[in-house]
Amino acid sequence: QVQLVESGGGLVQAGGSLRLSCAASGSIFSINAMGWYRQAPGKQRELVAAITGGGSTNYADSVKGRFTISRDNAKNTVYLQMNSLKPEDTAVYYCAADIVVLTTGSTYEYDYWGQGTQVTVSS
Repeated sequence: QVQLVESGGGLVQAGGSLRLSCAASGSIFSINAMGWYRQAPGKQRELVAAITGGGSTNYADSVKGRFTISRDNAKNTVYLQMNSLKPEDTAVYYCAADIVVLTTGSTYEYDYWGQGTQVTVSS
């Protein structure tokens, strides 16, 4: 059993900052890529930022230069630092991770999702 628990969402004024955290727990053997997605009302879920196990990152064009993704492998945690927030960043933000789990002597790889955290940016 693996869980991803997000925190750090909230209401902020345009131009402000928020830091999201997502901690993975459970029968984790290793974690490959981790990322953040978001879904605004009436829109499809989209990738915001991702980071590989080796630390390589990629970002959606809309957040480049404003958002920074990082991870702490010792804590199985991924972060999203969001600066210069805009009203169009308002969405539910989801953490996702490609996790290898150890069970009954074998390893299996699955994609896991967090429950989502609301980010609202007021103008």
